[in-house]
Amino acid sequence: MTVILDRAEDLTATVAWHRVCPVDELELAWGEAALIAGRQVALFRTAPTEVFAVAQQDPATLANVMARGIIGSRGSRPTIASPLHKEVYDLETGECFTNPELKLDAFATRLVDGFIEVEL
Repeated sequence: MTVILDRAEDLTATVAWHRVCPVDELELAWGEAALIAGRQVALFRTAPTEVFAVAQQDPATLANVMARGIIGSRGSRPTIASPLHKEVYDLETGECFTNPELKLDAFATRLVDGFIEVEL
C-alpha cells in the first residue's frame, strides 16, 4: 500500500499534523511507505495502537527503501534495520546504533479517531 496525500503548497511551512490512513490498514510488524506533504515517510505498526514514522530515505545510501527494513529491538528500544546494508536505527529517535555518523529522521505520530497522524 502506498498512501499519497495532497502536497502542501509551501514545504517550508510550519510543522503540522497530517492524517495518513486508518490504523487498521497498516499490518503489524510490517513497513509501508507514504507520501506526506511531499516527503516520503516509512510507517511501522509495532502494536495495535503504536505506529512509528521515519524518513523513507536510507541515510547511508540515499535510496528510498526504509519501509522494507527489518523491525526489531535493542533492549526496550524499537528498531529498524536498513534492507540494504543493515544499519540499525532507533525508531523513536532515528539514532543509528551501528554507525553514530548516520541519523534517520524520525517523526511524531498519534492515533486520532482510528487514524494515524504524522507530524511533519
